[in-house]
Amino acid sequence: MKKILINFAHPAKSRSSVNKTLRKAVEGLEGVTLNDLYQAYPDFMIDIEREKQLCEEHDVIIFQHPLYWYSTPSIVKEWFDLVLEHDWAYGSKGNALKGKLFFQVISAGGDGASYQKEGFNEFSLKELSAPFRATAKLCKLVWLPPFAITGVHSGLPTAEILRHGESYRRTIIALRDERVDIEQAKLLELLNADLNQLIGSE
Repeated sequence: MKKILINFAHPAKSRSSVNKTLRKAVEGLEGVTLNDLYQAYPDFMIDIEREKQLCEEHDVIIFQHPLYWYSTPSIVKEWFDLVLEHDWAYGSKGNALKGKLFFQVISAGGDGASYQKEGFNEFSLKELSAPFRATAKLCKLVWLPPFAITGVHSGLPTAEILRHGESYRRTIIALRDERVDIEQAKLLELLNADLNQLIGSE
């Protein structure tokens, strides 16, 4: 069984029904640790050693966050700047994260069609996650495409949000129980593009 670390980063989580639903769907699962960055560090004074220990203790490292200006909330960048130290995360001696799975769980305001070459934003969410992919390569992590929910600003129906929550739970459980074909997952545009094919019967 793989141990999963979810670094949750939402500065206004009380107003996000999508992220609250996703979070509730995985809270309390065996083998899953939820690390709320804004709750733990309201002053942005990140405990580097605590964060490094959490990473070392888990096999899958996830950043769950809204898409802000085609990137992450600021505390995620602060986390990267401080925690991913030379000769720990990267460099000739930096093997602490080697082989761990690594991906984003993103909620985005625009609909799926807007995140395409011909769409309003011109780039796909997979393309916009390129800094995460490059970071994964440098740190010897195994990058996976993002699990993404789009169309948030248009107001998703409650039933649809609940379905996303269930899909997230299924994904986390499958990763924990090592039932995901990682090589196949790498080829997907989004991790949740076709869960039935990726995970199979449960």
